[in-house]
Amino acid sequence: MDIRWDTLQARREELSAKIIAGNIDSQEREKIQKELAGLVELLDCQAKITDLAAQITQAEQEQNAASDPELKAMFSEELVSLSFELKQAKNELEQLLFPPDEIDRRPVYIEIRAGAGGQEASLFASDLLRMYTNYALSKNWSVEIVSASQTDLKGFREVVVYIKGKDAYGSFKLESGVHRVQRVPLTEGAGRVHTSTVTVAVLPEVKDDEEIEIDAGDLRIDYFRAGGAGGQHVNVTDSAVRITHLPTGTVVSCQDERSQHKNKAKAMKVLKSRILAEQTRKKELEMSEKRRELVGAGMRAEKVRTYNYPQNRISDHQIGLTLNKLDIMMEGDIDELIEALKTYDLELRRMDAVFKFSKN
Repeated sequence: MDIRWDTLQARREELSAKIIAGNIDSQEREKIQKELAGLVELLDCQAKITDLAAQITQAEQEQNAASDPELKAMFSEELVSLSFELKQAKNELEQLLFPPDEIDRRPVYIEIRAGAGGQEASLFASDLLRMYTNYALSKNWSVEIVSASQTDLKGFREVVVYIKGKDAYGSFKLESGVHRVQRVPLTEGAGRVHTSTVTVAVLPEVKDDEEIEIDAGDLRIDYFRAGGAGGQHVNVTDSAVRITHLPTGTVVSCQDERSQHKNKAKAMKVLKSRILAEQTRKKELEMSEKRRELVGAGMRAEKVRTYNYPQNRISDHQIGLTLNKLDIMMEGDIDELIEALKTYDLELRRMDAVFKFSKN
């Protein structure tokens, strides 16, 4: 995409002049200052790239002209350092040019549900929960179980976890979909490899009550008695809450808290997050159709990832990435995978920008 830096510089000077003149109201000033701050950051980053590129050219010329081996080695080291700085600056510029949605910075609810495979699917749901939890804790993010339905083998039929941290939704959003596991189940006596599935839904937290409005008449709220694993910590009051959104049939339950009021508040948060996630999905579907028109790129497949235990292999089908360190990654060391998915997400944002500018 061709960027007219001279035009952006002229706009920066124009806005600076308006601020200096001072004959604007507070609302207009705030708007101008916000745009100006973005332009300053963008132009400063581009200036840094230009300067680094010039330094690299000069270092290459001096390296070629040098006859002393020590000088050549010194220039070689300098070029490695400058090239790394240039790569970082270009990545920073791309993030400024194609910024993620504000929603990416929010906390997240991750819903994990056992699919095909019975007890084995439930056990793998537990494994995924541990993987996501360990990853979040490695980032010093907070993790809280919102609701859970556990099996007698300590697997999960379904579990909802709340994770709060910097860019939590942006880090996890491409986890939504079907996760397939291939391994010998604990319940398999003959040693045969089975294939099971787990579905994951990633929901951004609703920022405030006004962001998603729900008519109270569209809700059915049921109260029931919460139960703990193995009969322990059973609440003798009807504190657990189940909320059904009648227009969509969406059902959310929460029994984590001993207070009925707190469980209801948590369940409403998850319900609103589900509705927000559906709105976000529809926007993504619309944009994917536009990308297909432009470059033939469409939505990612429903099947997100395959976990092959016999071969210690994890394959992400959205980006065609295969890594042979499943054992390590299942313990939460998934930085390489998350960063690759973020790069993919940046490419989608770049496509969206190309489409937008091609229509202007």
